Amino acid sequence: MAGPQQGCVLGIDLGTTSVKAALVTGTEQGLALAHSCSRETRAHTDSLEAGPQGMEQNVQRIIRALNECLAALPQQQLQRVSHIGISGQMHGVVFWKRDKGCTWTESGTGPAFEPQQVSHLVTWQDGRCSPTFLSSLPLPQSHVSLATGFGCATVYWYLKKSPEFLKAYDAAGTIQDYVVAMLCDLKKPLMSVQNAASWGYFNSRSKSWNTDILKNSGFPVDLLPEVGDPGSIAGRTICAWHGIPKGAKVGIALGDFQCSVYSCLTERTDAVLNISTSAQLTISMPPGFQPPETPDPSSAITYFPYFNDDYLAVAASLNGGNVLAAFVGMVARWTEELGLQVEESAIYTRIIQAASAQTPSKLSVHPTIFGERHVPEQLASVTNIGASELSLGHVTRALCRGIVQNLCSMFPGQCLAEMGVRRILGSGTALARNEVLRQEVERVFPFPVVYGKDVDAAMGAAMVL
Repeated sequence: MAGPQQGCVLGIDLGTTSVKAALVTGTEQGLALAHSCSRETRAHTDSLEAGPQGMEQNVQRIIRALNECLAALPQQQLQRVSHIGISGQMHGVVFWKRDKGCTWTESGTGPAFEPQQVSHLVTWQDGRCSPTFLSSLPLPQSHVSLATGFGCATVYWYLKKSPEFLKAYDAAGTIQDYVVAMLCDLKKPLMSVQNAASWGYFNSRSKSWNTDILKNSGFPVDLLPEVGDPGSIAGRTICAWHGIPKGAKVGIALGDFQCSVYSCLTERTDAVLNISTSAQLTISMPPGFQPPETPDPSSAITYFPYFNDDYLAVAASLNGGNVLAAFVGMVARWTEELGLQVEESAIYTRIIQAASAQTPSKLSVHPTIFGERHVPEQLASVTNIGASELSLGHVTRALCRGIVQNLCSMFPGQCLAEMGVRRILGSGTALARNEVLRQEVERVFPFPVVYGKDVDAAMGAAMVL
């Protein structure tokens, strides 16, 4: 942990829609948030190989948002940074050329790196690996069921569908692993157990890849990063990055979800509800818990490696703030078709205002437009549609309630109570900015709810070090 004598710790979270940075300082009372900054990445880009099923992001735009974030933080404080903690979106994969992954250039706030021979990031939302394709792959020796959007599954897809693509690269990792590798000039990428488990084909008990299984099926195992424990140091900065001193210690990259939990979870009787682009509901398992050696593909609960060899039991939904974003996008397109132009940000504000003025109705929205990993073929539905409940406010409130109820169906309140939960800690950007979503959380779950900030993952990444 960082103490007052160590100056500042910088926490960074490379999310699905935005980059967040948090400067944390040590005080007599413990760690405190000194400054924070957030920038939308606007990084979504078309997938040439996978078409409409692909979900890719432009790495240059992500790093640009990161540079903008750091440039907005106080230079005086950045010069006192001794440690950097980095978290980011799990499951996804980006490829790069080891000696040509970036170039360092001078910016207004000091040296910064720019991506060079780097692929797009294929994100956790990617849908190119169909159930049929996944069933053709060898069975992993892992407690986690393989799913589309998982790093190893994506590598297999390129291996079978576009092998020439892989020949251009000799390193791979999550987006947060890439940033750590560039900051520290790592010759071989280093990945935490948290991110490795999210890729599939990783045994959390032995903390090793399923190398034999992968080799036997022709998988390019040389692309796999080395693996280390969360909380360990990956290396030191090779340049004075945005004024942060050269030689600052950089932690091994972490999972954004684990960092969100770490920033707020102090009691084992707490559950953490995180709603950002996706949504998760979790509790920490008792010390010494080990997940089953083989997963139950139909179970909504997954066990995520946490810190100090502990595990989180997680209902990880693919449907969170992204559902609301899709709804806002739909309203924007309808408005445009009617000959009007309204900014999506304005629509979001208005629909939440409209929903706040409505009480819950019989209208029911099952919002799983992105499916779920344990039921990938499941789509969304709307039922109990009455003529008096068609207003924007009614529909928005029903949608917010549906997002929360879907999570509750995956990890029911009664089950949480039986596991000793007494309180829910709410975190994540969607929850922070949506009053109606918070109201529905309090209606659906039979526990008191306490809310955190929308920079929880960045805070957690800093607190770990």
